[in-house]
Amino acid sequence: MSNLFKGEDSGKEIRTFYKDEWLEGDVPLFTVMSPGAWLSSIVFDGARVFNGVAPDLDRHCERAIASATTLGLAPQITAEEIQALAWEGIAKFSNDVALYVRPTFWAGEGFVVPAPESTQFALTIFESPLPESESAFSACFSSYRRPTPESAPTEAKASCLYPNVARCMQEAIKKGYEAAVVLDANGNVAEFATANLFMVKDGVVSTPVINGCFLNGITRQRIIELLQEDGYIVEERRVTPQDILGADELFSTGNYAKILPCTRIEDRDLQPGPVARRAHDLYFGWSQNQPSPLKKVAA
Repeated sequence: MSNLFKGEDSGKEIRTFYKDEWLEGDVPLFTVMSPGAWLSSIVFDGARVFNGVAPDLDRHCERAIASATTLGLAPQITAEEIQALAWEGIAKFSNDVALYVRPTFWAGEGFVVPAPESTQFALTIFESPLPESESAFSACFSSYRRPTPESAPTEAKASCLYPNVARCMQEAIKKGYEAAVVLDANGNVAEFATANLFMVKDGVVSTPVINGCFLNGITRQRIIELLQEDGYIVEERRVTPQDILGADELFSTGNYAKILPCTRIEDRDLQPGPVARRAHDLYFGWSQNQPSPLKKVAA
């Protein structure tokens, strides 16, 4: 199975900032009576660190605040402060390891409706290798759908959305695949279960238009921008299952694995294509040119 779907390695080094101090290891932060645990009043975000840079860290911190607000929480920390804490924590690790930075907000009190004033915050940073550059994955269509904005807080990166993601993935794995293509309520393609989806047909790049049922991923936005600057036509449009089955290339974008080609869709095999490779090269080339406090330290 691709590294994209192996999950976190609990044996790696972990550091968590909570209540004004850095703690080591997988720290227990709330009880089963916390609304964050039993009522899912919890949101998170994630940013990547590799080769001394943390691409779009500011955007991930801003989205964490926005997600918390969507769930009725009241963060007592700003995105800028989270970013500063993240760099402080990143500096505690070796420069040669890839990291995952995860700010989290949850409700400490409240019954069904979270008490905003009880909002808690933690920032966890842990070792998390990026998938190898030659990694790829297989996918099938899921029988489950993405929820609509009227039925779930789809505009937030909220933990309550992930049980649906999990059942999409479980269904795919049982069929012998590694990922799922998930449709929206209207039967159009929304995304891969854990990442945004891109397809290529006759040299034109397409990705499902944002319609409120799935996140407009930060890496997704960056890849669209980089490909367009490189001269590609990138269309945000309605994508059908038939479009996917007839695509020349399929690839995913997401924070955890960045860019990965899909080399099997249902019973059809695909080759890792030139656009996915170019998107990968453009992204990592752009990333290495981003400012980083770690570069100053190294100098």
